[in-house]
Amino acid sequence: MTSIGTRLFTLLHGRLVGRDQDGRPYYESRKPGGYTARPRRWVLYNPGEDASSVPAEWWNWLHHVDDAPLAETARRPWQLPFVPNRTGEADGYHPPGSDYRGGLRPPATGDYESWTPDA
Repeated sequence: MTSIGTRLFTLLHGRLVGRDQDGRPYYESRKPGGYTARPRRWVLYNPGEDASSVPAEWWNWLHHVDDAPLAETARRPWQLPFVPNRTGEADGYHPPGSDYRGGLRPPATGDYESWTPDA
């Protein structure tokens, strides 16, 4: 959740550029400032989100790679919908043999020899 200071700063200095498919608003400062001649850009996250939830289309815009965010219609048919990083969460990726998947894995095929230090 954003703080009251961030909301006040956004109200006084921000210009709404757009929203992504999950409703996160993206802002740009009304005038350039700081040590660069380009405007500041920021996003207000939904509660419980982190920076990995920003789609690639908006990530490029936030980091001044593109002048405008990529339109949803510009996506290719083979591109999957955006999914934020779920590492460390219950629904994150767990490889075979992970304790989260029962700790069982197929037996070794014989091409692996474990290292033991010389005693």
